[in-house]
Amino acid sequence: MYGAMKVAIGGPLKVAFRPWVEGLENIPAEGAAILASNHLSFSDSFFLPAVLDRKVTFIAKAEYFTTPGVKGRMTAAFFKGVGQLPVDRSGARGAGEAAIKSGIEVLERGELFGIYPEGTRSPDGRLYRGKPGGLARVALATGAPVIPVAMIDTEKIQPPGQVMPKLMRPGIRIGEPLDFSRYQGMEHDRFVLRALTDEVMYEIMKLSGQEYVDMYATAAKRQIADAAKAEKEQSKKEQAKKPK
Repeated sequence: MYGAMKVAIGGPLKVAFRPWVEGLENIPAEGAAILASNHLSFSDSFFLPAVLDRKVTFIAKAEYFTTPGVKGRMTAAFFKGVGQLPVDRSGARGAGEAAIKSGIEVLERGELFGIYPEGTRSPDGRLYRGKPGGLARVALATGAPVIPVAMIDTEKIQPPGQVMPKLMRPGIRIGEPLDFSRYQGMEHDRFVLRALTDEVMYEIMKLSGQEYVDMYATAAKRQIADAAKAEKEQSKKEQAKKPK
């Protein structure tokens, strides 16, 4: 199914958007590897596989695979076809542990595993702090090299609220593989997990040219939402004070 979906989706994507790519030679022809990418758009998980010869497996929330009805079944078939694995986000640590387990299984098969260390899409195009759990633990558990990837301008293709995508050329820069064998056997050391993650994020920053923000993207999204809510409430108060 992946091959059919790659032809059906990847081919038209490349023709319509003509993404440019640098560093394809850094993707191994065979064997396990982790592709650690920044995350600007929902389309990142489609543009990256579209330009690669090998299959890349990402993870996606389980809700995409369990929605009932015809639309739900079509959505599930689509995500399975493009190489996404469902992850149950229930429980305090459910999502993280499920993602780690899925990543290890993919890599043990000698395949490519794609992961977004930020944990969610950037709310403003900047690069945020990487979460130290998933990426680092999968890398240390498998010994697979980590290949930093930078998606360029994908957030401009279809900004929030825009129905029709803008036809423009996004870019993809693929860095050289990073070897973390020096940390082998230290996967329970939180300082090692932090150091490994920060090293990968630094390489992504160099490739992408993004401004780096030393906070988690989830926290930034909360701040933005709180600020928007406060602004809306302030606007209501000012409107209420105006004479009728």
